[in-house]
Amino acid sequence: MHGIFMYFYFMFSSQKRLDRVYKNAKTIEFDDTSKFILFSDCHRGDNSFADDFAHNRNIYFHALQQYCKHGYHYIELGDGDELWENLTFKSIFEAHKNVYMVMKAFYDDKRLDLIWGNHDMVYRDPEFVKKHLYSYFDPKTGLDEDLFRDIECQEGILLKHKTSGQKVFLTHGHQADWWNYTYWKLSRFLVRILWKPLNVMGISDPTSPGKNYTELIRIERRIKKWITNNNNLITITGHTHRPRFPEPGHIAFFNDGSCVHPHSITGIEIENGEITLVKWDTATTDEGFFRIVKSVLEGPKKLIDYKT
Repeated sequence: MHGIFMYFYFMFSSQKRLDRVYKNAKTIEFDDTSKFILFSDCHRGDNSFADDFAHNRNIYFHALQQYCKHGYHYIELGDGDELWENLTFKSIFEAHKNVYMVMKAFYDDKRLDLIWGNHDMVYRDPEFVKKHLYSYFDPKTGLDEDLFRDIECQEGILLKHKTSGQKVFLTHGHQADWWNYTYWKLSRFLVRILWKPLNVMGISDPTSPGKNYTELIRIERRIKKWITNNNNLITITGHTHRPRFPEPGHIAFFNDGSCVHPHSITGIEIENGEITLVKWDTATTDEGFFRIVKSVLEGPKKLIDYKT
């Protein structure tokens, strides 16, 4: 009886949290000429042994450059910065400054939006964002230079098609994970004192849905329940690190995966009114050189085929 009660309690609370995010989401209008790239769960760290992002930083940097060059709008679906394992944003910025300079190019061209997840949940505080993301100190000039001046980090974003009115809901997805949402400060504390040093030795954090398959399934089930209750609204999340790409006619629950897969990153593109799951990784040429390549994992599928 207790187990049944807890099941319904967690299901109900996650539905209410997702309702709130959807209600307060920032709306971005788009059409079939619009181009979006969605990445999440980069977990950018300080380039130490515990920095999972460091393994794929060159792949991510190259991919981001290409999307910036070709006019895409970059939306990061949470956990971009690893602010559980790392005490300050400054150490992360200094370790991956080249990445942030590409992101700055997106932002300066009004093509960047950041959604916060559980590992960068501090970004829900506008004062924290102002202090750490608005500017950075440049030792070459001795001055504070603009980074993402006046940026507002979001919990959710709603893409709305100008012609059809079709909506696409974007959020991190930890709203369906009671432990990493409600008790995120405790989770952060445990990661800093326990799981970070163990991670260096190859021992995974069992509270992370990306490492705990049972919890991953529970979180996905709660999100799918919310989607079903909202007329099969196309919903794209991260958080679990597991890419998802349903066929039209099924529950419209997408996941862009993560940027900390072994030797590759995954993301979701929206372009020409279509949605595609892509992977960037390395390949070897006949001459023995490594190069970074993009491949299509699923799609493209027309957004309009996922009727709500």
